[in-house]
Amino acid sequence: MNYENTDLSALAERLLAARRSAGITQDTAAAHLDMSRPTFIAIEKATRRPRPEELVKLATLYKTSVSTLLRQETQPPKLQPHLRSVFNGNAEDQEELEIAIAKLTGFVDDYLFLENKLDAQLVTNFPSRIRASVGAVERFAEHCAQEERSRLNLGAHLPIYTLREVLEDVGVHVFLDALPSKLAGLYVFVPDFGYCVLINKLHPKERRRWTTAHEYGHFLMDRDKPGVDYLRPMQRKPENEKFADAFAAAFLMPEAGVQRRFYEEVERKSDFNVGDLCRMADYFAVSLMAMTLRLESLNLIGRGSWDAIKEAGVAVKELKREAGVQELPDADSVDTFPDRYKLLAVQAWSSEKISTGTLAKLLRCSVVEAREIAYRCAEVQFDEDGISERFSVNLTDSLLTVR
Repeated sequence: MNYENTDLSALAERLLAARRSAGITQDTAAAHLDMSRPTFIAIEKATRRPRPEELVKLATLYKTSVSTLLRQETQPPKLQPHLRSVFNGNAEDQEELEIAIAKLTGFVDDYLFLENKLDAQLVTNFPSRIRASVGAVERFAEHCAQEERSRLNLGAHLPIYTLREVLEDVGVHVFLDALPSKLAGLYVFVPDFGYCVLINKLHPKERRRWTTAHEYGHFLMDRDKPGVDYLRPMQRKPENEKFADAFAAAFLMPEAGVQRRFYEEVERKSDFNVGDLCRMADYFAVSLMAMTLRLESLNLIGRGSWDAIKEAGVAVKELKREAGVQELPDADSVDTFPDRYKLLAVQAWSSEKISTGTLAKLLRCSVVEAREIAYRCAEVQFDEDGISERFSVNLTDSLLTVR
């Protein structure tokens, strides 16, 4: 690689994203290079080319590789200005958002790198973009959720326990990582790549599922508009936020399924109490608040039921325990990367297109962990006559060759 001919602007963008993703300030990075802050800023603004030894030091500080920073196969995705343009918070929120954007930028950059290495473009199953309808946005969102569940063969009654898997099969790229607590998720459409979502991995599983469904609602209505979802409530929600919220509720808790469970319970014991509510929330894998508000919106229980539960002052965990609800592991994947991303990384490594060190950088883990992931991805489970057996395969072996 001719370092002097490397695109300086692309290098600067990757350096900026890597620093923010690592949560390192410009002052710290400048001190690490033993230079002034203005000199360091010149590097990030592409007005000064870093020396090779400086680049090595920065890669080590940011826990990335020099080869990643110097990529020439693909250009870094332009997420920063798009997502920053929707922000209007304070300085602290701005810094936290910059870190989240940088993480998503790095994930997309690596994904594009793998697709380019293997010439593997994702075949998507995107629905047509939804246009806002005249009338109540909540009823329109209900209709859209029913249509989408039908299109994806999810049925009209059952919960969606593997929501991330469902959306990734559609072609949506869903990433999970640790974000500041007030940040629920980011969403952005990247040309020639697709719709990308970053969900806060630190939130409870019910919150993560809600955010994922909410972001999918945004994709259906305004997929080319980036956005950031915060936990803090807005005083007045715009129409697209109302749609996304209503869509998430109807998508995760389909009206027909909720009504069936509710009426079956009422018929069985002529009542529907808080314990029943807890068990229904567990069945649909949503929070107690989301389940209560959904039943309220369908006029199955009285308005203000959730307020009454909150005012009682009993912890939700205690209510669930008394209702006999056991905390079970999340049925959906909580890995940082989509399964396809991991398979592409392992395939690139198996075919010797990338080194073991690069595989580890792409998977954000140690070399030992990267090898373990690679071996797991290359294992196939085979069941015959009730006997389960696992055996290894080479991901690059042709299935068209007669042996």
